[in-house]
Amino acid sequence: MRSFRIWNGRKRKLSENAVDTQKPEENPPEVLPEDGPFDSILEGQLASLAAEREQFAAEKAELQERLLRARAEFENAPRRFESQRLDYSPFAAMDMVRDILPILDDFERALQVETTDRNYAKGVELIYQRMAETLKKLGLEPIETAGQAFDPNLHQAVERVETEDAEDQAILGEFQRGYNFKGKLLRPAMVRVAVKP
Repeated sequence: MRSFRIWNGRKRKLSENAVDTQKPEENPPEVLPEDGPFDSILEGQLASLAAEREQFAAEKAELQERLLRARAEFENAPRRFESQRLDYSPFAAMDMVRDILPILDDFERALQVETTDRNYAKGVELIYQRMAETLKKLGLEPIETAGQAFDPNLHQAVERVETEDAEDQAILGEFQRGYNFKGKLLRPAMVRVAVKP
């Protein structure tokens, strides 16, 4: 007796004693009905995947923007540091000059002392002039007080004198000279100020 089996759309003849060695597919493809409850599930999954994709795209765009900003900041840093250095360098000597001012004051006081030794006095004067010129080259500028009106931004009133002989707030004398350094106030001048009674 001959038997026939249909396999994959082809007819095969099997002998009576032959063993069928072909196996049917272990995981045949699933066939889903065209209209059914799976449509709503698939649409929900598709919408979820689309929303997740949009979220990932937005995160990617944000990360790219942050990367570009960080790269621009990194590239601009050397220029910014050089600009800050150039802005700061004119005032780098300011602290040193401030520390030298008391020595300059001492020389001014030494010049006011009367001495019989003319060579000693001339030597002190030469040292004072050389120091004053060197500091002037660095940017030190004395604040003028003679004949000026009191300015609280430039002067410090140490003494107030009631008098009719001078205008109100006129500077009568200077106790200690004030200085600007490259246009910035380094030390205010200590002055005596006239006040109307």
